[in-house]
Amino acid sequence: MRVPDAAAAMSALCDPPGAASPPRPPPSTPTSLCLCPHCSAQELAQEVKAFLSGVDPAHGTKLSAQDHARCALLLLRSLPPARHAVLQHLRGLFDDQVCAHLLTRDTSGTTGTTGTTTAALEEVVQEVRHVLADFIRANPKAWAPVVSAWSIELMGQLSSKYAGRPGVPHANSLNELLQLWMGCPATRVLMDIYTQCLSAMIGGCPDACVDALLDTSVQHSPHFDWVVAHIGSSFPNTIISRVLSCGLKDFCAHGSAGDPLGTDKRVPKIASVVGILGHLASRHSGSIKQELLRMFHESLGPGRDQHQKAAVPFLLQLALMSPALLGTVSAELVDSLKPPVLNQLHQHFSSLPREELDNTMSIVVHLICQTSAGAHRILHFLVNTAMPASVITAPGPPLQDGVREACDRIIQLLLLHLQKLVHNRAGAGAGAAEAPVPRPVPFLDALRPHVRDLCLETLRLERKRFLWQHQLLALLAVYAAPHGATDALFHLLTLARTPDELALATQLHAVLSSCLTDLLPATVTTCVCQIHAGRLPDPQVAQLFRNLAAVVQADTGDGAPAMGPVLGPVLARHLPDLSQLLLHRDADVAEAACLLLSVLPLPRAPAPAPLLGAVRAATHQFFLVLRSQNTTSLGCSSRLLARLSSVSPAAAKAVLQQLVEGALRRGNAELFGASPDQPPQWDECGAGGAGVSLLDTNRRFTTAVNFTGGVWSVFHAGVIGRGPQVPQGRGEHPPEELTNNTQTFLRLLLLCARGARPGDTTTTIHPEAAKAIAAALVENVCPEAAGAELSWPPEEQARGTVERDLRICRRFQEHPLLLPLLRLVALGRPALCYCSVLLRGLLASLMAHWEGCRDAGTGASPWHLQASCALVAAMAEASLVPPVLGNMHELFPFLAPFEVHLLLLSLWEYLRDNGPFPQRFSFQPERGLFLRDFSRDGDVGKHLAVLHSVLHKNIHRLGLLAGRFYP
Repeated sequence: MRVPDAAAAMSALCDPPGAASPPRPPPSTPTSLCLCPHCSAQELAQEVKAFLSGVDPAHGTKLSAQDHARCALLLLRSLPPARHAVLQHLRGLFDDQVCAHLLTRDTSGTTGTTGTTTAALEEVVQEVRHVLADFIRANPKAWAPVVSAWSIELMGQLSSKYAGRPGVPHANSLNELLQLWMGCPATRVLMDIYTQCLSAMIGGCPDACVDALLDTSVQHSPHFDWVVAHIGSSFPNTIISRVLSCGLKDFCAHGSAGDPLGTDKRVPKIASVVGILGHLASRHSGSIKQELLRMFHESLGPGRDQHQKAAVPFLLQLALMSPALLGTVSAELVDSLKPPVLNQLHQHFSSLPREELDNTMSIVVHLICQTSAGAHRILHFLVNTAMPASVITAPGPPLQDGVREACDRIIQLLLLHLQKLVHNRAGAGAGAAEAPVPRPVPFLDALRPHVRDLCLETLRLERKRFLWQHQLLALLAVYAAPHGATDALFHLLTLARTPDELALATQLHAVLSSCLTDLLPATVTTCVCQIHAGRLPDPQVAQLFRNLAAVVQADTGDGAPAMGPVLGPVLARHLPDLSQLLLHRDADVAEAACLLLSVLPLPRAPAPAPLLGAVRAATHQFFLVLRSQNTTSLGCSSRLLARLSSVSPAAAKAVLQQLVEGALRRGNAELFGASPDQPPQWDECGAGGAGVSLLDTNRRFTTAVNFTGGVWSVFHAGVIGRGPQVPQGRGEHPPEELTNNTQTFLRLLLLCARGARPGDTTTTIHPEAAKAIAAALVENVCPEAAGAELSWPPEEQARGTVERDLRICRRFQEHPLLLPLLRLVALGRPALCYCSVLLRGLLASLMAHWEGCRDAGTGASPWHLQASCALVAAMAEASLVPPVLGNMHELFPFLAPFEVHLLLLSLWEYLRDNGPFPQRFSFQPERGLFLRDFSRDGDVGKHLAVLHSVLHKNIHRLGLLAGRFYP
């Protein structure tokens, strides 16, 4: 057989129809056709025959795998047209070597025939590597595409074939799989051959090598992923750019450039592109990001070809198939969308048909919903772009109206799509055991940490912006329920500053209340926890309380579910927590808390301990506000105390007691005209805390104070700045302020005393309330006499209480408020009886004063005159004395001191004979009053003799009043 004929037959046999052969070198270089010039034509014919038959022509025996492979390599060196047949035969060689390697690995490396065969195959595999490497170095343009396609395809076949073999790691274990195959000589040689081909072509046109990689990845993924990972790590920039380029070409060849919805069947390589880039994203995300952005911006430039026009739909399809790629590029892509780029995009898509444009917009909306990285930035970009043009334009090219309209439509579609995703999530109505896990929405998941920012942007009330963001806030609240809903409502209630802004919170509640049951209780709990944890600044706490009070008082009247009627009882459950804030160091916070509590519907039967704590805090707040003369806050504080007193009789008693104690306490007593010349004792709201007593301080250091005065005696002399000087701001109060404070306090007492009996419109107060005030008076004026006998003592016993009587009189003199309080107690008959010890002490001291007074008239002792008149008037009001005796105080200003003494003495004698006992009163149901029948007390005439004598003596001046003193 002639060599040319054998060569032609061999070429026809080995080259498949339509297969491209590498370009032949010119005839002047014969060594390029035959790398073994010493091989004769006859020998070459024998080698072809041996290769085709697999039998040794000289001995007639079957060739071994190693000899057969060497015969193929000889033909490859001597007869390049036989390359396809030789490479096809070498596939079996590499397959045998892989099988032998895995078998040896499974048998733990045992020696023997298997080990000998494996070593022989490895030797031949290395020979194949050297031969192919020589061809690639000699003529890379001709051999690199063929050899790279052969090696990469063979690696894909071997990876898929042995994927299910025991001991081969799963495809998801990429590192273990890579370690296995790179430890196998055959696959490592194939990888080296492909790497050499790609390196040889990287400076020219490596598309053929990359195309082979993509085609194999389509067929053999995911078992082929280890090859992609290794090659991509070795040539990241080249692989990324060429993979995208080849994928774009295939996208244009199989799918329409204007249709971004090309599926895997229509665009086979796009799934491989996604897989390869996905493998590289972990280590080369920066390069991928840069390449994707470059492709995007080049597609919008002038002079675009058909492939560049399809780049944007291609990138959309990539992002649709790979959330990882979408997250890699989304943030930087949004930052690059400046007005010129947006205008170019609008021009790019304006020529598309309506159907394709809607299809593209739907994909964009879907991608936004699947975006987690930079979601808040994307939302901010969309909202800002969709806002109508402002009068003040930014520098640079203006944004086209079509761009704004497109962003407006994207936002509306986005909200509609999010609404479907949120309300149609899996397992909405299934039981807990059978309900699947709801599908996540990455866009909303990424917005969850930005709830406060969304609330702030919504409260700006900018035209369309706040409507979109309020709707998104509602969807996010439902999606992230229950914490997301409570956080959103909490931030709106905290940050709102105007009624219009506060209306957004009530509207959000109206939307969420239909699908979230315990929204308000959870929101109020969140508010209380945030406040007590100190996470809110004081101005925001005060604003929150004012907003809550406004919501409780609001009346929608538009048919929508009102938030206030539900919010009030929920807030009332946190009465202990809210009442503590009445003692807040910031006056604005305390006043706002008082405003809120004053409008809440208090619980009907609260626990005693929290109720008492609230009463104490409210009383403290009342005196603070009274000191600041804030009329609005004073009204809220008074209303709060009145509401607390109406909860129960016990609450009314506690309120009255706390008010009386607070009014007589040093610091507060000066508000009602108490003597300022007393040693200063700072109240709890002052800077110095309680009053400073050096004696008490020294007693804390030693069991007793040492007054020996020796050289070793040490005394605590006080703290600088806390001496007996009057604290700053404790000056004299003007008379008008004192009168106003007294009237305000008495009005509040009267209101709280009537609170124990709601609906009472009479001028009297409830006897039990008056009794509580009387008990508080006795405990604060004369504590040692609390619980004393009500009976009037005989003269001998009264002499033993002179010191106590003087102390009581001094207390009345220091506190002008005590006399009006006695008059107030007198309104609630027979409550003044329980102040008998005070009445006795004050009356005895006044009698002693008038007896020793040597002035011509009573006007020389103004306080004693006022106290005498007030005391007798209170007794008359309380029906402790008959009306005739009760009117004697009208004569005191016109009499001499000794005459006043005589009249008070007759009053004393009457009370001694007819003691002030509550049993002397009887209740009249028809009038709702306690009345006293003085006819049962015997003859009153003997007690009127002194009165009539004084009248007769002063008839010239008191004649007009004489008729009032005769029964």
